[in-house]
Formats: sequence, structure tokens, C-alpha cells
Amino acid sequence: MRVVPVTFENLVEGLADQITSRESDSRVRVAVDGPGAADPARLADALVGPLRLRGRPAVRVDTGDFLRPASLRLEFGRTNPDSFYAGWFDEAGLTREVLVPAGADGSGRIVTRLWDASTDRAARQAYQELAGTAIVLVSGPLLLGSGLPFDFSVHLELSPAALERRTAEEQRWTLPALHRYTAEVAPETFADVVVRLDDPRRPALVIER
Repeated sequence: MRVVPVTFENLVEGLADQITSRESDSRVRVAVDGPGAADPARLADALVGPLRLRGRPAVRVDTGDFLRPASLRLEFGRTNPDSFYAGWFDEAGLTREVLVPAGADGSGRIVTRLWDASTDRAARQAYQELAGTAIVLVSGPLLLGSGLPFDFSVHLELSPAALERRTAEEQRWTLPALHRYTAEVAPETFADVVVRLDDPRRPALVIER
């Protein structure tokens, strides 16, 4: 295994090239997987412009907009790591409303936001029609290993020490779930691209020999 330093700008451009080379004439569902400390939304957001410059419509989805109702998420308390690991995100809703219709043979009708966590109510967002060559970028933690139908995946990897150091105080209760994800799922073993992000200013590509 080699770890190759890369600037954030070159990382984004390289990923945009890889993603657009996957399927030139159909939609592509991309996971940008990583803990909050790695800020996967930042990378997913940064990809939108370069993908559009390459002629591919890009649509953003964040799993924070696909939470389960508070009555289910918080059944065992507000800071239960097991609930965060297995019951926080509405994977069925994400699959039904985004990933299946965004597939090559899907309807192309998706919603990018299903749940409003601030009001704990459905977001009631209108459906939008995807172009036939659209790329859907889904960001969030714990995206890999549960069978979600992605066509391409990027995993943002932090060492245990970096994860501990960079996790915000109010989110530290999620650390046991994130460590469990690393141990049980080993997302770095099957993601298409692994990015070491111990220092957000100095990303590095993890490349197998």
C-alpha cells in the first residue's frame, strides 16, 4: 500500500475524471463516505462544479436530510452510539427516493431531501427529474457495507487518533459507532477510492500496490 500526497484541488479534479469516465451515457450514483470530522460534504460539494464543466449535471444529497423520525432515532436516548450506527439514517428512504430512481434503469425522479430534522417532519420536497447523464453525489457517514446501491464510492479515512482529535465535542458520543464501522465494515477494502484525511489541508490517496 502506498500513500500519495495530493492537493485538495487535484484530488477533486482527479475524482471528477474518474467519475465521468465510469458511464458516459447514463446516471452515476456516487457515495462520499466519511465521518463528520472528515467533512464529506465539503468534498461532495467541491465536485459539483468540475463535473458540470465536464458536461455532467450534478445533484447533491446529504444523509442528514434522510434521518429517521426522532421517536425512532432517540428511542434509547440522544447519545446512544448503537442507535447512530444502526438506526439513525433512513436507508430505506434514501434507497427508495434517490438511489433506485437514480439508477441507470430507474425513473429519474428523485427528492434530495426527505426529512427536516429541525421540525422532525417530512420535508415535503417536490420531485425533480434527473437528466439521463446526471451524477448524484451522496455524502455522509456509514454509507458503505449495508448494500446501498452506489456505482462509485469514495471513503475518507482518518486514523483513530485523528478521528478522536478532530471530532467536535458535541459529536464525541458517535465515536464508538465510527470505530465499530471501521472494524466491522472495513470500508477502505472495497471503496473505489480511499483518501487519507488526517490533516484536511493535506489529503493523500491510498493506493494498493
